[in-house]
Amino acid sequence: MSFLSMTEARLPPGFRFHPRDEELVCDYLEKKVRGGGDGGYPVIVDVDLNKCEPWDLPEMACVGGKAWYFYSLRDRKYATGQRTNRATMTGYWKATGKDRQVRRRGAMVGTRKTLVFYGGRAPRGTKTDWVMHEFRMESSDPPLHEDWVVCRVIHKSRGGATTSSTTTSCHHDAANASSLPPLGSFFADNGLSHMWNTF
Repeated sequence: MSFLSMTEARLPPGFRFHPRDEELVCDYLEKKVRGGGDGGYPVIVDVDLNKCEPWDLPEMACVGGKAWYFYSLRDRKYATGQRTNRATMTGYWKATGKDRQVRRRGAMVGTRKTLVFYGGRAPRGTKTDWVMHEFRMESSDPPLHEDWVVCRVIHKSRGGATTSSTTTSCHHDAANASSLPPLGSFFADNGLSHMWNTF
């Protein structure tokens, strides 16, 4: 059995954890919406982004490093409208730029919206280094619960790189979830220690 097929049999799509945009939409968000579960690996957890400040999010993530990933339900600003409430206790997330299409095999499967966190209240908020990519599924037939999104949260340093320590286990309440196995253990368990040492 090849190394690639062995890892695919044991690890979730995009593991290390650097999933591509289309993987986040098709292999994570769509399964979440359809109730497909996470395959036994709790790599993305549910959070209410309106009740969390961005600097608290890394501690809630299961995996991370340069980015942290979360599922969240849209909080509609008005019960009968489509506008999303993006305010927290100390600030708000503001959309920037145009939404980008997410494609798989040439077909559009979702969109990616970029948001920046501002401290204070609009329109006089202070821009911070916290950035979020919000991924949404393309409309389907029959319609699914499209209020779920998957988010990638990033903190930029002055040099443009992200600053964080790598997280390899859940810090939230994980009574029904097991943390991801260390990658080194995977190699050792499958007799591939020599390959792990080359990374």
